[in-house]
Amino acid sequence: MPSVSPSPAAPSLWLSILIPVYNVEAYLAECVESIMQQADEGVEILLLDDCSTDSSATVMQELETRWPGRLHLLRHSHNQGISVARNTMIEAAQGEYLWFLDSDDKLLSGAIPSLRAIIQQHHPDMVLCDFQVWPSLRRRELHRSSFLGPARTCSNDTGKLLCGLLLQGQWHAWSKISRRELWKIPELKFPVGKYYEDIATMSILGLRTRSFYYEPTPWVAYRQHPESITASFTPRKIEDYSQGLDQFSRQLRATSYIHDPDIQFALANRTAQTLISAMGFLSRLTLIEPSDRVALVHTLGQHFMAHSPLDPQALSRAYLVRFWWKRRSRFLRCWQEIEHS
Repeated sequence: MPSVSPSPAAPSLWLSILIPVYNVEAYLAECVESIMQQADEGVEILLLDDCSTDSSATVMQELETRWPGRLHLLRHSHNQGISVARNTMIEAAQGEYLWFLDSDDKLLSGAIPSLRAIIQQHHPDMVLCDFQVWPSLRRRELHRSSFLGPARTCSNDTGKLLCGLLLQGQWHAWSKISRRELWKIPELKFPVGKYYEDIATMSILGLRTRSFYYEPTPWVAYRQHPESITASFTPRKIEDYSQGLDQFSRQLRATSYIHDPDIQFALANRTAQTLISAMGFLSRLTLIEPSDRVALVHTLGQHFMAHSPLDPQALSRAYLVRFWWKRRSRFLRCWQEIEHS
């Protein structure tokens, strides 16, 4: 398998699909098949093996034999994690647009032709799509929205994009297809060594986007692993989750968007929901010293104050104006716990 290197220049490539691979021998073929069943010659598929310990590399070779010349296989010399894998593939990609896809997920039928039609007609910086949880554990998860805002129209209003992303809170990289040009700034990279890397990266990508199109149709089937629902939390994971919007909030403050009341509320609300979730994760931790628990609670409170444009009292009033009674109640209970810890 070749080492990491740029794929041959191909001016006709309109889309690069980037798939990090690590110990997914049971799922990888289905993922690639879902792409090849609908991909035209202008679509390149990059697969990067991050030093899998199972037979994933062998599966990649078999897929390359099945579709000669259509797959670009890469490999890291040692395991470096999903963020480095994605960053490496961004550098190697040649398509006009980038679409990240996890190797245990798949594209739904018609996704690529629909995307191409949108791009040919509107040429947006970003295209957002919905997704399915697969296999679904609850009926309401059959279709999940990734965005709350204008649909099936091309918009040049970055403020609406930011509001819609913040209010919906679905940061997955695979529900956002973007121009490769947007990724050429140094600060737009997936953070290395961090959990919840999509939150940090996709929020900043939204800030750099000048036009977008939202298609409220599921294009991605997200595989829900039973073990991921009950995965153990750690203090580090909780802190990384709480810090996900740190760089975004800092960069937002350097723009005029921070003065938009809708964006102020959207960011404050998202920060509050992050705090509530982080406190919930913390409540499930059992192997943590009481003093460490108190210290982490204080840290979570500090993150809220650093990221939210509204203080707790102002956010409480904003919830009242919008009649968001339950959300206000949950936030105030959480904040009182922080104040009394």
